[in-house]
Amino acid sequence: MNRRDAIGRVALLMGGAVIGAEFFISGCKSGTAKVEDLFVADTVAFLNEVADTILPTTSSPGAKAANVGHFMAVMVQDCYTPEDQKVFMEGIGKLDDAANKKFSNKFMSLTAQQRTDLLIDLDKEQKEYGTKKNKDAEADAAKHKGEKDYKAPEVPNHYFTMMKQLTLLGYFTSEIGATKALRYIAIPGHYDGNVPYKKGDKAWAT
Repeated sequence: MNRRDAIGRVALLMGGAVIGAEFFISGCKSGTAKVEDLFVADTVAFLNEVADTILPTTSSPGAKAANVGHFMAVMVQDCYTPEDQKVFMEGIGKLDDAANKKFSNKFMSLTAQQRTDLLIDLDKEQKEYGTKKNKDAEADAAKHKGEKDYKAPEVPNHYFTMMKQLTLLGYFTSEIGATKALRYIAIPGHYDGNVPYKKGDKAWAT
């Protein structure tokens, strides 16, 4: 699966544009500042657990097995703007704050079910945030329609949107995701444009 296809799939699953996609497609040379804190072992472990709660082990290995936490760190450092880097870094603390508020404990100390319940709440929150953001942008654009010098205000992305997108992107472009969760045939190889589909079959990675 190439980068453009992977981003297209994540955008379809998320119902919106993938943050940092333009840099990911071009090779992640955004020129953004380094965020070394993301590569601290505890931070990568935290991100792996968040990712594994989003995509846990089922009939195929989960996101932690694909080390999606490290993928997130690389992508945020190399493909995110400084503004989005800041939101993501602050989001790690906000996620822990949400865990404390809901369960009086840090995320890493929660049970698997508590983690799932928390991320369901955050997923609902990021969807509502995105909907409001889009509506406000449309209303503002309509208000300034016809103004040549009009520039839409920059509204921060939601940190959990970033985490969820990077989890999906990192997992389905990993070797484990492509070969265990998706169906995979090494390329180059025989091409068959009319492969029969059976209900329940996994999607193709290639």
